[in-house]
Amino acid sequence: MGKKGSIYERELKGILSGDLGTIEKFSRSLNEKEYYWYRSLISKPFMVVRAAGSLGVDLIAIREDFSFPIEVKSSSTPRINFTHGSSRAQEQAKHLMEECKRTGVVALYAFRLKNYRGDPWRIFALPLEGIRGRMRYVYNVLPKIPYTPQGNFVLLWEKGMPLSKFISYLNLESDEDDIED
Repeated sequence: MGKKGSIYERELKGILSGDLGTIEKFSRSLNEKEYYWYRSLISKPFMVVRAAGSLGVDLIAIREDFSFPIEVKSSSTPRINFTHGSSRAQEQAKHLMEECKRTGVVALYAFRLKNYRGDPWRIFALPLEGIRGRMRYVYNVLPKIPYTPQGNFVLLWEKGMPLSKFISYLNLESDEDDIED
């Protein structure tokens, strides 16, 4: 991902970090419930570290209850083939999947659809087996990155979970209702 892609890494970092300025600027096209969940990150933020180039993922989001390595992808079309142009993204995903299996970590892919009004972020998990503990709950609600018939990963934006809904699962208080689709 070049310089343009890093714009979205910084945007997601600001959102997950609970940065009021980033959330307010970003939230202009959100509906009321999406806005509510994005704002919930102000009181329940993640510490987010940009890890591009060093760990094979773009961001690491850490909080007392959940932590995730996150690979950020963006496109003006709702489909990203991991083998488009080269197989670098496919190989990177396979390597990340092996590391996640070895360590029991759930890795996320955050897909930002450019020029979309509303919540443009969709969240996916790499397909894994044997996730345990609290992470199993989170892993089970997330859509998994599908494979093409040729066995390659593909991100289909419309199949992902809106980031606002994912935040609702992470920040849901016992006396609050879950947001609707």
